[in-house]
Amino acid sequence: MGIEIEDKFDVTAEYEIPDLSGLAEIVGPKTYQLVALYYDTPDLRLASRGVTLRRRRGGADSGWHLKLPKAKGARQEITRPLTRSTKIVPAELAELVRAFTRGAALRPVAQLDTRRSVTVLFDGDTRLVEVADDRVKGTVFGVEPMVVRWREVEAELLEGGDKALLAKVGKRLRKAGATPSASSSKLAKLLEPAPLPKALTEPGTAGEIVVAYLAGQVAALLSQDPRVRRAEDDAVHQMRVAARRMRSALKAFKTVVTGTDQLQDELRWVGAVLGEARDLEVIRARFGKALDGLAPELVTGPIRARLGADLLEREQEAYERIKEALSGERYYTLLDSLDALVSVPKLGKAAAKPAQKRLSAIAAANWDRVTRAYDTAQAIEDPERREIAMHDVRKAAKRARYTAEALRPTLGDTMVKLAELSEGIQEILGTHQDGVVAQETLEKEAGKARQAGEDTFTYGLLVGLERGTAERAHAEFPKVWAQTVEAVNKVL
Repeated sequence: MGIEIEDKFDVTAEYEIPDLSGLAEIVGPKTYQLVALYYDTPDLRLASRGVTLRRRRGGADSGWHLKLPKAKGARQEITRPLTRSTKIVPAELAELVRAFTRGAALRPVAQLDTRRSVTVLFDGDTRLVEVADDRVKGTVFGVEPMVVRWREVEAELLEGGDKALLAKVGKRLRKAGATPSASSSKLAKLLEPAPLPKALTEPGTAGEIVVAYLAGQVAALLSQDPRVRRAEDDAVHQMRVAARRMRSALKAFKTVVTGTDQLQDELRWVGAVLGEARDLEVIRARFGKALDGLAPELVTGPIRARLGADLLEREQEAYERIKEALSGERYYTLLDSLDALVSVPKLGKAAAKPAQKRLSAIAAANWDRVTRAYDTAQAIEDPERREIAMHDVRKAAKRARYTAEALRPTLGDTMVKLAELSEGIQEILGTHQDGVVAQETLEKEAGKARQAGEDTFTYGLLVGLERGTAERAHAEFPKVWAQTVEAVNKVL
């Protein structure tokens, strides 16, 4: 797997690659003949999302290549060795695009035959930038195959280069007559898939702002799906956050986008599916850090194995359940519903109102929910029930934060401050809650260790540390709450 960073240029048949000397040592050009077979669903679901899946022969990197959008100018590329079959996509790669195919079959849709002339910029033995001059014959399969020919130039950043050098190469290519390509890939130039449908909202309205925010979160969730399937670092967390942000927005902006109760339930479901692995991931890292902070003589028995390997095994089992859920019809239906949400949303009367006035009122109303939840919790005499009710304060603060963050591009500094203040309440309550949960986990693991005849001294030590963390957060909360309420009153 790697991150592909390249600049693509359209050139004429008569274009001449400029002299690149002076930028680095030049090696080449060397010519290759490449044959790439591209796979997609019949309705081009991959191409419409900027995803390419191909089987390529020839050149220095023959094999299967899956390219996933990551950021402007960069794509995540996953490669696998070449297989004999041209009909069957390797199972691992097919799995990684399930969020886009949603059960539809993959089949060859196009072929690119490319005569590539490659020049590489070196610093000693280190490759910096590759310039590829491609003469392409593209064939679109169908009842009557369509053939298109063109020429293009790519400048790709290699492992030893930097973006400054890539920019200098691009400048010389443009000065010689190259123009930045309007297509993100050769396949996009050849197939030209229909753009994803967008909602018809009036500029400057609440509807426009809210739907655009939701579309961004849908894209974020989809972009994390392949990373979750590969169990990449922080992927589950980011996908879960996207689901939570959408659910929070649908609640907060229910007068703008209506009829989303069932969708909210499904987002809660996928968040719960992701949550098990994420929670185990966090608590395993938490215990590892705590043990690393203790003097060696205070760490007794096989506690690292029990709090590390045992929890890791449970985490891996949770990942398997995630993969199963993300490959099922319920998940595909959710993704279809999210597509419909941002293309043909059900808009309420509030959607047509000016964004500034309507959305400011919604942000204020969501902070009011936090204060009402706090007042309700404080009115409960029983300490245990009061602590449970304070969890509702934390959830309300998280919703207020997400709402403010959604409105930050439109309403500016006021929402930046409100988001920060809401996050402060969320974090201190979360610190207390995490400490309580950690104690419960430690007590359960200590019980297992005791039954196995293991020394449980260090478990008691860790429980004490977690109790101290939770109690400090509990003691600090009244002061933090008073300061936050005063600050919010100044910005709203």
